[in-house]
Amino acid sequence: MSPASLSRRQQGLLMTGGGALIISPDALLIKMIGLPDAEILAWRGLFTALGFIAIVLARHGRGALAAYRRCGGTGLGVALLFSLSTFGFVLGNQYTRGGNVLMILAGAPLIAALLSRFFLQERLPRRTWLAIAACLVGISLIALDDAGVGSWLGNGFALLAATALAANFTLCRTRPGVDMSPMLTLSGLIVAVSAGLYGLMGPGLALPSGQSLLWLVVLCLVLLPLGFTLIQRGPLYLPAAEVGLLMLLEVVVGTLWVWWLLAERPTPLAFAGGALVLGSLLAKGLVELHLERRLRARGAVQQESC
Repeated sequence: MSPASLSRRQQGLLMTGGGALIISPDALLIKMIGLPDAEILAWRGLFTALGFIAIVLARHGRGALAAYRRCGGTGLGVALLFSLSTFGFVLGNQYTRGGNVLMILAGAPLIAALLSRFFLQERLPRRTWLAIAACLVGISLIALDDAGVGSWLGNGFALLAATALAANFTLCRTRPGVDMSPMLTLSGLIVAVSAGLYGLMGPGLALPSGQSLLWLVVLCLVLLPLGFTLIQRGPLYLPAAEVGLLMLLEVVVGTLWVWWLLAERPTPLAFAGGALVLGSLLAKGLVELHLERRLRARGAVQQESC
């Protein structure tokens, strides 16, 4: 099946889901790199900015500057919100338990749905609300054994990450047909400069050596730019809430990466939660595929009768 034969919705599902799978080794590789927060943020921002620039040049060639200009003021907002979500995720993990961060981030699709309903008057079908509820339960099960009272500061950073991510996708929907992914370049630079200045005020910044440097380059120069470019294009095809919903694939598959390569075995509850998330997304996708086929068949019958 060629991409041209897919509906816009199917293209959006494939693009966003594929992007989430590409970035799924993020947590694993961060553990393997082993840099302090300020350093990993600084180098992550710089390398991802270079990766985003390379993708924009490869896609648009001489029209790269025009691609940036088309984003306009909305693109600046997208870059700022994406930067805030990056800071919130990293700092949330610094100040509270990972389980707390996961449970709060699982609320991003719900936040996006509420923002889209309030600001864009987008209505979501009942199956999407059911999938959001099921995924919230699933992610909660994954995080349950790691969750505690935690720090209010860390929980606040995690909430900032979830809200900024949801607002980013919602903001993209205000400019239908405009690809905002080039502005992720600016987001990378914002993160790099902010974290770099903070690091320079302390002990300074240092690149890792050997294999750690290789993992840093693979993650930040290749995987994150490619994956997030696909995800950021998702709102061109799907409601913001559904883009956030598909990003939960990263949590489930990322947990499996860590289990497989670092022998951090998930608990039975985590397995059950991951199965619930994947099963919910699969069931939702199959129902929507069935509905699309019925609509196409009905349209074909109507054309024949004319």
